[in-house]
Amino acid sequence: MKPVSDTAFYCCGIRMRDAESAHPVCGDQFARLFMDGHGMEILRRFAGERGPNMSNVARARYIDDLLRAQLAADPRLQIVLLGCGFDSRAFRLRGGSWFELDEPLLISYKEERLPAVECPNPLRRIAIEFERESLQQKLAPLEQRLPTVFVIEGVTMYVSSESLHSTLEVLRSRFPRHQVIADLMTRRFIDTYGRTVKRIIAQLGAEMIPGDRPALPFSQCGYRQVSSQEIARLAFHYQSLGWLVPALRGFFPGLFSGYTVRVFEAGSAPPPA
Repeated sequence: MKPVSDTAFYCCGIRMRDAESAHPVCGDQFARLFMDGHGMEILRRFAGERGPNMSNVARARYIDDLLRAQLAADPRLQIVLLGCGFDSRAFRLRGGSWFELDEPLLISYKEERLPAVECPNPLRRIAIEFERESLQQKLAPLEQRLPTVFVIEGVTMYVSSESLHSTLEVLRSRFPRHQVIADLMTRRFIDTYGRTVKRIIAQLGAEMIPGDRPALPFSQCGYRQVSSQEIARLAFHYQSLGWLVPALRGFFPGLFSGYTVRVFEAGSAPPPA
């Protein structure tokens, strides 16, 4: 059984630091609950990575806002967090039915520190060994007819295109109409602007393997892209530095286009042949 991922502590710790700052961007007040001594040691390794850390917070805030808008439009929404880590949105956002899926030890650790029974919204946590157990079976408790959004955050850069393709095929087979919110990173982006983070993560035993065309599995599975936002642009915007973006685009090619949050929609049409 896999231990709790160190990258989960990293992402959680960045949100904790943001919540403790004078002007929070994401404001995840629950993040501190998950940070034990081991987690704080992981966080210290990334202390000097200001750009990646701010991008992490900007990504979380933007996905928060996307979900807030969808919940305001339809409070019946099912929100499914695949590889949820220490996500606390079910406690922070109003409305919806929430499902969190991750490895068994992480789910157990999370339940000890922030029990699902205390959530103001309906929340079900589902333990899954992703490499061994059936995702389709684990998704069986969900209502297929309700509007559903799957959030795949901080995950795609660690899995192969084939693995992502398989996951999307499962989602389409069970939920004919749904949306997926995912952050997508290119190989060029991580090799140019995230070399240090990639090295630290490798030291923690994980490997970042983004491809040259990270959205390809979605198009292959018949998804339509609804929207795309550049995470670097969001990071500057949330710091009231958006005026710098036009000038920086010319000096740092790929910084903005290489890492995005995208929304995809699965319609009734079959995937292209």
